[in-house]
Amino acid sequence: MKSHYHQFLLLLLFFFIGFTAYSQNSISGKISDGETQEPLPGVNIAVKGTILGTVTDGNGNFSISVKQLPVTLVASFVGYRTEEIAVTSVDQPISVQLNPSALLGEEVVITASRVEESQLKSPVAIEKLDLRAIKETPAPSFYDALENVKGVQMTTSSITFKVPNTRGFNIPNNFRFMQLVDGVDMQAATLGVPLGNAIGPTELDIESVEITPGAASALYGMNAINGMANLTTKSPFSYQGLSLYQKTGVNHVDGIDYNPSLLNESAIRYAKSFRDKFAFKVNASYLRATDWRGNTATDQNPNQTPGTGNPSYPELNVADHPAYDAWNKYGDDSGSNAVTVSGITYNGVANQSFIVRRTGYWEKDLVPGKVENFKLDASLHYKIGSNAELSYSYRYGTLDGLFQRGNKIQLNGTVVQNHKLELKGSNYFIRSYVSLENTGNSYNLKPLADNLDLSHLSNNAWRDKFKSTLQSELNSGVDLAEAMRLARAAADQGRYEPGTYRFDSMKNVIKSINNWDHISAVPTGTSSGGAKLHQMSRMYHTDAQWDLSKKVKIFDLLVGADLRIYQIIPDGNNFVDFSRPVAERNQPLDDGSFGNYVYYTKYGFFTQATKTFFQEKLKVFGSVRFDHNLEFSPKINPRIAAVYTVAEKHNFRASFQNGFRFPSLFEALSFVNNGNIRRVGGLSYINDGLNYLDNSYTLASINTFNAAVNTDVKNGMSANNAALKNRGLLEATNLSPTRPERINSFEVGYKSVLFNNTLVVDVDAYTNVYDGFLGQVEVAVPYLADATGKYPDPNKQVQVGTDDAVISMLAANRTPRQMRYRVYTNARQKYKNYGSSLGITYNFYQKFTIGAIVNYNNISKNKEKDVFVTGFNTPNWSTNISFGNREVITNLGFNIVWKWQESFLWESPLANGTIPAYSTIDAQVSYRVPSLKSTVKLGGTNILNQRYIQYAAGPTIGGLYYVAVTVDGLLTK
Repeated sequence: MKSHYHQFLLLLLFFFIGFTAYSQNSISGKISDGETQEPLPGVNIAVKGTILGTVTDGNGNFSISVKQLPVTLVASFVGYRTEEIAVTSVDQPISVQLNPSALLGEEVVITASRVEESQLKSPVAIEKLDLRAIKETPAPSFYDALENVKGVQMTTSSITFKVPNTRGFNIPNNFRFMQLVDGVDMQAATLGVPLGNAIGPTELDIESVEITPGAASALYGMNAINGMANLTTKSPFSYQGLSLYQKTGVNHVDGIDYNPSLLNESAIRYAKSFRDKFAFKVNASYLRATDWRGNTATDQNPNQTPGTGNPSYPELNVADHPAYDAWNKYGDDSGSNAVTVSGITYNGVANQSFIVRRTGYWEKDLVPGKVENFKLDASLHYKIGSNAELSYSYRYGTLDGLFQRGNKIQLNGTVVQNHKLELKGSNYFIRSYVSLENTGNSYNLKPLADNLDLSHLSNNAWRDKFKSTLQSELNSGVDLAEAMRLARAAADQGRYEPGTYRFDSMKNVIKSINNWDHISAVPTGTSSGGAKLHQMSRMYHTDAQWDLSKKVKIFDLLVGADLRIYQIIPDGNNFVDFSRPVAERNQPLDDGSFGNYVYYTKYGFFTQATKTFFQEKLKVFGSVRFDHNLEFSPKINPRIAAVYTVAEKHNFRASFQNGFRFPSLFEALSFVNNGNIRRVGGLSYINDGLNYLDNSYTLASINTFNAAVNTDVKNGMSANNAALKNRGLLEATNLSPTRPERINSFEVGYKSVLFNNTLVVDVDAYTNVYDGFLGQVEVAVPYLADATGKYPDPNKQVQVGTDDAVISMLAANRTPRQMRYRVYTNARQKYKNYGSSLGITYNFYQKFTIGAIVNYNNISKNKEKDVFVTGFNTPNWSTNISFGNREVITNLGFNIVWKWQESFLWESPLANGTIPAYSTIDAQVSYRVPSLKSTVKLGGTNILNQRYIQYAAGPTIGGLYYVAVTVDGLLTK
């Protein structure tokens, strides 16, 4: 039903858009290629010193209105030399020929210094995809093309959800990488993640993408310590008319995960300008596809693993051993679904213990497989004279798809909306926007799997049934591995089996409940437990910038400021009102709410000075930024950078900057019980009354402790005595409240255009030092049991180090005498990583080009273990090679890209293991039909269908083959 609704909206836009053109008093002209004399469409025409601008149409023609004459027009186009044209009369004939130039030499970027500058002379590494590069990429979308950019590692959680990262420490929900669209931060605040391009520009509205690898927080603050992407959309003044886009593709061609499936994406754009004074644009797109499937059976807990496996029993070194924990299976993890089966007599020895995991459910049985993404945006623009523009824009996106945080989240009907009001001039802007988030019918896979198992039998009841059958089979002479299988089958008898009506019904019940606790584990739980992810938030943001260079004579000066307020609506599960007593935070008030809104506020300002020396050969940048999150002390972020030009085309750069990242909302303020383990944010006041920071034991030490206890029990000692004997193995936690992450980053680089403007070379090297790296550590607070003996008594917490605390850590006391917490905290050690990237593009014959990118990233190993694993999660080496010709014959072009990366270790709270090396080939052929204002693009990614994964527990990605038709520039008159 949802898909028909979205298609209906698109049809409305197709049939009811139409406006009458207004006649204009304007300057008109034509731009053509200086070598071929052919018209050049898409050339940028700007009025120098103003905000006025337009682009040439399919025939190379342009028209632009100006307030008064004379003016200077600036014509620029990638791959051509920029030309300036002095215009003194409206009747002056303008016919300009642009001559081919360096491939990148004339590119202008903004992100590196927040002001326009040549890409060659940027003080830090920066990459840019403009309209031409986007059209020529073999990737199925402009956002997928970021994977081919120097220094970028892309992580695919879903067809609808992809997140870039640069320079190490990759995670699927990359809150260290900022993504802006026309200045708006495209994050879902409570989810704690930028949503890829799920609510970003359509294929028809994107004008350019700039990527800054590495730290950018000295200028942009907050989340930009691992880089940022700046997406710019088309102005309705410059790009007018009706455009249509249709892409049809197919994936799963091998039929392994699903039957071959269609991917459909439709988009429409309409923009109109009235007398070059008022303009508007409307965009809409709809995508539907069968998602990639995560179905990897890799065991991340081999039987030989001390503490969490059964290494004393080598006969259990089989694929389906009892403590098996698969990447893409949920409910079989150690946190809340491992039971200790004790008192077993085996091989004539009594009192033997085994660690056994609940059976759990495969990811494929918990997710729908089909995904949708609908996007709509509209904007109104009004020019105030020739130097100011006032605009309002609205952006709406709803999406499905999987993404990974500490666990897998199935997004289902998640909606994010943005409202933005902006006033900008030639040397300033001020903008305010609000972002609204609603997770819709989304749900968490782990509590869904946990509660399906618990709704069958509690852990204790399942354990007892397992134990009875196991002992019976062993007494009958069955070997241990087979006896384990038979015991599991007996304990699972009557469970909810995938593919049955009974399973689907219970799954739907659990998905609809926003209380993840099951009554068998937590007294405030429900009989079925829940898994619904019900989060709503509002993010209010205002920022401003003013270029004072014309007012300050001795150097160029830029100043700016910003204010951001997060407003969280407590849901009683993920986020709560901390002013309420602990016991009441998850309970609704009489009005149905869960208390007062929670606020998280940050403000800051920056200044940047730029000065040139030695006849403009040396350009020095100095900036300092002040940021204050009200939960932490103020932070100062400085940056100093320099670019030195030798013989006009050789540009050497160096920079140093300090940056901070404040904890995301989930890292700072979460309070969710998931599988009888409460995830808690790192702010100090959350610990009040719970004491997990200073009265707890680490999970790693608890596992080691219980392994030793089991050995002593096997040798005839009682469990309590064995516990007291091995108390020295328990490690008290002693964590500190969370503080912001800090990075010190140093970078050098070189960029040049050589050999008569045919070869572009760009190389950079960096080193980073992270201090206070944020991550999660699992701990247990000791309690005595309540009167029922089933749950911890909240009034009887006991002090670590006491006999009662030690006995509480026995595996048998997991539910009645422990409160488990997964705490966001800072690493105790500093982490240093380093690397380099090389990019080469060579125009070796006519329009034939070949390009190569090599990326290297590494991390220095620390001698001591930290409180958690940081997870560098980045291959040391990756590369790609491209070969193409944008016009090998008239109107026909092609491009091929080969990509490779080596294997690497992935570490995260959800899954760990080695990611195998892989290589892929992407290719596209495009054909322009000027008479129909159309382009047909036939292409494929991973055309050899070499199945691969990008991260542990991630989906298996195969080939995608597509044809896309773009019709551009209709109804321009």
